[in-house]
Amino acid sequence: MPENIPPPDTLNHIGVLKRREIEARILAPIVQALGERFGREEVIGIVREAVVRIAREQGAALAAAQGGSTLEAFAATRPAWIKDDALQMEILEEGQERYSFNVTRCRYAEMYRALGIPELGAVLSCNRDESLIEGFNPEIRLTRTQTLMQGATHCDFRYRKAAAGSEKPPTEKP
Repeated sequence: MPENIPPPDTLNHIGVLKRREIEARILAPIVQALGERFGREEVIGIVREAVVRIAREQGAALAAAQGGSTLEAFAATRPAWIKDDALQMEILEEGQERYSFNVTRCRYAEMYRALGIPELGAVLSCNRDESLIEGFNPEIRLTRTQTLMQGATHCDFRYRKAAAGSEKPPTEKP
């Protein structure tokens, strides 16, 4: 008998910002309670690992839903991320080899601050970005050196198609 496999995830139609708020309102009190019992840092670490795994799975599902895993297909998913004015973006480059943009306003970060859980914002949202693209297409690399969540003036997203034969350094501990 097959494992209990959930049906396909169709929740992005509500917009990712709304989705993250719902998730945060559920997870924050759970993280708080588990942190009090088992230690906050330990619990945050476990949540971080789970979010990375989930993001990779969601990236693969997103590629399947898009019918391809090119940078152009990934860029075409932008409407779900910016729905409800969630992000204000400055697109710098969009093509077959590179997709670069700056986020100059992030309502995700604002939402986590408004909920009183800014420290969880990076874990629940920013933490997903690299893993999502790995799941979407392991040949695409993301470089980001700063985020609004961390207090920078903007987030600098730089996606690029990896050169043939290049290897990605491991991102997880064995």
